[in-house]
Amino acid sequence: MDQHPLLAPLNEAQRAAVAAAPGPVLVLAGAGSGKTRVLTHRAAWLILEHGLAPQGLLAVTFTNKAAAEMRGRIETLLGIPGSALWIGTFHGIAHRLLRRHWREAGLPQTFRIQDEDDQQRLVRRIIREQQLDEQRWPPREVTGFINRQKDEGRRPPQLEDRGDPTRRQLIRIYELYQQRCNQQGLVDFAELLLRAFEVLRDQPQLGAHYRSRFRHLLVDEFQDTNTIQYQWLRLLATDGGAPFVVGDDDQSIYRWRGARVENMQQFRRDFAAQVFRLEQNYRSTAVILGAANAVIAKNRDRMGKELWTAAAGGEPIRVYAAFNERDEAEFVLERIREHQRSGEPLAACAILYRSNAQSRAFEEALMAARIPYRVYGGLRFFERAEIKDALAYLRLTQAPADDTAFERIVNLPVRGIGAATLEQLRAVARQREQSLWDAVETLAPELPARAANALRGFRALIARITAGIAGLELHEQIRLAIEASGLREHYAREKENRGEARLENLEELVSAAEGFAPDDDEGLPPLAAFLAHATLESGEAQASAGLDSVQLMTLHSAKGLEFPTVFIVGLEEGLFPSEQAAADADRLPEERRLCYVGITRAMRRLYLTHAESRRIYGRTGYRDPSRFLAELPQQALTEVRPRISVSRPLATDPGRPIVRPDTRAWAAPAVSPRRSHSARPVPGEDTPMPLGARVRHPKFGEGTILRFEGNGDSRQVHVNFERAGQKWLMFSLARLEQL
Repeated sequence: MDQHPLLAPLNEAQRAAVAAAPGPVLVLAGAGSGKTRVLTHRAAWLILEHGLAPQGLLAVTFTNKAAAEMRGRIETLLGIPGSALWIGTFHGIAHRLLRRHWREAGLPQTFRIQDEDDQQRLVRRIIREQQLDEQRWPPREVTGFINRQKDEGRRPPQLEDRGDPTRRQLIRIYELYQQRCNQQGLVDFAELLLRAFEVLRDQPQLGAHYRSRFRHLLVDEFQDTNTIQYQWLRLLATDGGAPFVVGDDDQSIYRWRGARVENMQQFRRDFAAQVFRLEQNYRSTAVILGAANAVIAKNRDRMGKELWTAAAGGEPIRVYAAFNERDEAEFVLERIREHQRSGEPLAACAILYRSNAQSRAFEEALMAARIPYRVYGGLRFFERAEIKDALAYLRLTQAPADDTAFERIVNLPVRGIGAATLEQLRAVARQREQSLWDAVETLAPELPARAANALRGFRALIARITAGIAGLELHEQIRLAIEASGLREHYAREKENRGEARLENLEELVSAAEGFAPDDDEGLPPLAAFLAHATLESGEAQASAGLDSVQLMTLHSAKGLEFPTVFIVGLEEGLFPSEQAAADADRLPEERRLCYVGITRAMRRLYLTHAESRRIYGRTGYRDPSRFLAELPQQALTEVRPRISVSRPLATDPGRPIVRPDTRAWAAPAVSPRRSHSARPVPGEDTPMPLGARVRHPKFGEGTILRFEGNGDSRQVHVNFERAGQKWLMFSLARLEQL
C-alpha cells in the first residue's frame, strides 16, 4: 500500500487516514499537519481505488478560497475537470440544491439571495411598519436574533416566548420577516442552509436520491460547524453514508458565530467513527510546538493530540515586558527592522492582537517609521465606522457647514430623519447655496412637525456638545462627544462581539487623544489638530496587495495563516484572556484555544509581549501578565533584557508605586541600543528624579513619576496624577516639585 503513487507523498498517519476502509471517519488534524492534503488525497483515493464516480462525492468547506484550493488539488491528482465534482462551501452547495429544486423548496425559480445589508433594510421596514422604536429594536440586533434561530433550525412556530414580552416581539418580527421574504422570493444566507435541510428532510424521494448519490461526504474545518450544518450532514449520511470529516477541536474559536465544537464528539458517538490523529507539524519549530502543546493541555474535554516535528530545536520564544503600549510598539518596530536588515521581507512579520483597538499603537509606530503595513481582514483604526461617526460629531462642533459630517450622523443614532426629509434638505441647500446645517431653518417651516423637530433637535444636540467641550482637555472633549451624542448607547445595543469591539475602539479613540502631541508649528487648537491628524492617517492608503508590508490582524483573523515571525502582543489579564473570559470558566477554554492558534501561526520565531501599564479603551491600568505566559514551558522562554520595573501600587498605599529592581534571570539584551524615537535612560544614571518619586505640579496637583523618555531639552516625563490621571509633560517646562 505504501508504494501506491497516491500515498507515497504522505506520512504514516496521513496514509492511514486516506486509505481507511469506507465508512465514517474523523480525522483530528493539528495545526500545520497537512489536513487539506489528506482531504484531497482521500477524494482521489475513493475515485481511483474504490471506483467512486466523481459525481458521487460531495466535499464542503467554509470559504470559497478553501473550496477552490480543494477543487484545484483534486483536479491535479485525478486529471479530470472540476466541473464534475460537487465541491463548495456549505452555503454554495445549499444554493446549488435550491436552484435545482426550487419547486420542492417552495421558492420561485428566480428567487433572490439578499446580503446582510438587504436583510437589515427589510427588518427595518417591518419595525417601522409595526410602529416600533428603532432604538428599542435595533435592526442589526433583530436580524441577529433571526439568523441565530435559523442556524439552530428553528422556525417561528417552534419558538416559545417563555412569558418574556421582548422575546414575544422578536418572534413576531421573525414571523413577519419570513412572510415578507416568502412573498418576495427572498432568501438570506441563514435561510439557504435551513431551506436546503428542510427540502431534503420533507421530500422523502428527493432526500433518498441525494443520500444514494452522495455515499461519501468530505467535510473540512468540522470544528466550525453549527447546529443546522451538522443536522444537514447527518441527514445526508443516513442509510449507510460514509462521512469523512477533518477538524481540530483545539482550533475551535468561533462559538460567537454559532460554531459548536461539541459537534466533533457528537459525530464520533452518532456514527461510531474511526478516529485518526495527524500530529506531525510541518510549519513550526519544536520549541514553538512545545509551547502550543503546553497551553492547550490546560483545557479539559479535549479529544487529545500533541503536535511534534521531525526537526529538533528552534530559536527560544522571546518575552518582552514593556513599560506601556508605546514601549511595546517600539520594541516590535525595532525587531521588525532588525529582521528586515537581515534580509527578511516585511511580509514575513505578523503582529497578532486580541482586540482590533490594539492596532492603533502599532499603526502609529509603523507610519512614523514609514514602514508599509496592511491590516488583514479589517480596517485601519481611523477608517472604522464608529471612529468616523465620533469624529463627525466633533467636526460639526468645529465647522457646522461640513455637509459630509452632517449627512453621516444626522440620523445616527436614529432620530426619525428619513431619506425623503434629507433629500428635501439637500434640494433646499442647493437652491439657496446653503450648507445643510443652515438649510435646516429654511426648510423646517415646510416640514411635518416630527421631521422639523428632529432636525432642530439634532442642531441643538451639536450646540450642546460644542458648549460642553469648551475648556476641556482633548481626550475629555472626545469622551464627552461620544457620550452626549448617544453613540456609546447606540453601539452598546449591538449584540455579540461586534458591539463590544466598537465600544473598545471608541474608548481607544479617547486614548489616542490623550497621547496626541500636536505640532506646535501648525498653531491649531488641540481638537482641530487632532481632527486633521485623523484625516491624514485615514487618507494614508494601506500597502497594496503586491507591496512588501508588515501584516497586522486579530488572532481570529490569523487562523489558517502562517508567518516566519509572529508577535503576539498584549498578553495581559483582562486583555488576553479578555475580562469576560477571565471571569467565566465556560469562555476561558476558547480563549486558550485562541492562544494556541496564535502560537501555531509562527514558523521560526515567536515574540510574546505584555505591558506593565497600558492605556487602552480610554483607561490606564496596571495589569498582571497573562496566565497563558505562566502556562508555557519556562525553559523555552528568553526574557529579552534586564530592566527596572514599577510595580502596581500596594493596597496600603494606593497612590505610591514601588520601584524595585527585577531580579529574574535575563538573557543578553535583544534591544538595539540605538532607539528609533527616543532612548530610555536608566534610572539612577541620567534621570533628574527617580522613578516612583512623588511630585507636585502647579496645575495637576500631586502625582507619581512613572517613566522618562528622551534626553536634554526634549526629555518627557510620564506622571500619574491623583486628580488629573496620567500625563506626558516636557520635563524642562513642567515645573515639577519633588515631595
